[in-house]
Amino acid sequence: MCRLFGLHAGRAVPATFWLLNAPDSLAEQSRRNPDGTGLGAFDASGAPVVLKQPMAAWRDRDFATEAREITGTTFVAHVRYATTGAPQEQNTHPFLQDGRIFAHNGVVQGLDMLDRRLTELGATNLVHGDTDSERVFALITASICERGGDVEDGLIDALRWLSANVPIYALNVLLATATDLWALRYPDTHDLYLLDRTTGGHGSFSLHSKRIRSGSAHLDTSPSVVFATEKMDDERWQLLASGELVHVGADLSISRRVVLPRPPAHRLTREDLSPEVASAQHPLQ
Repeated sequence: MCRLFGLHAGRAVPATFWLLNAPDSLAEQSRRNPDGTGLGAFDASGAPVVLKQPMAAWRDRDFATEAREITGTTFVAHVRYATTGAPQEQNTHPFLQDGRIFAHNGVVQGLDMLDRRLTELGATNLVHGDTDSERVFALITASICERGGDVEDGLIDALRWLSANVPIYALNVLLATATDLWALRYPDTHDLYLLDRTTGGHGSFSLHSKRIRSGSAHLDTSPSVVFATEKMDDERWQLLASGELVHVGADLSISRRVVLPRPPAHRLTREDLSPEVASAQHPLQ
């Protein structure tokens, strides 16, 4: 499955990311190679910065394995295993729309129905690639606009429409602005974890997973909030509930609530997926 990593630092700090852990033996530890990697952040002025690269035939593995230092207030990192869309830059996460950064882990089908909804909302111009993820983001962006710019209300409205109308296998998302970060796990297909580093001491900020690795000496003694698809180097990780939306504010305050209490109306199982799509969703990749 795709790897997600989100970080809210509360202030602009430099952080270093490795989007593929160089010491890993990908041949031994992966069932299939990633199709792209990307990193998005908001700098000290609030401007978004997105660095991403498709990795068709591993033509640019160095982009993902070398250390990349970027300064920001909020960060979103993603390692892609393609389910829809070729390994091209326009299909690589994270995506940027209306000054917000988004990444998704999972599978949403019924794209014809989703495209019709985007046409109704006048949002088809937001979609430049072929992925379900970019379409989901376009729906969120359009819903935020429909809600007068209220990001959380628009996000929830879009998610509820998706839950009621299109087949869903998994829909884990990260949505970031310069001041806020939202995370949702839905349903309980894939894991998504929260690490609250705002209380009880902070400790060294050096986090490792099978794919994404991050470090920041500036956060060793400062609070932060982190999301990831797998537990990293800390014992305080908390698994989000199915349908739970977590919001981290500019002051690193955390609010949590279940906004999708019921499973998708058209919930997909692994048996409903094509062999190619199913292989991209394997939790041990």
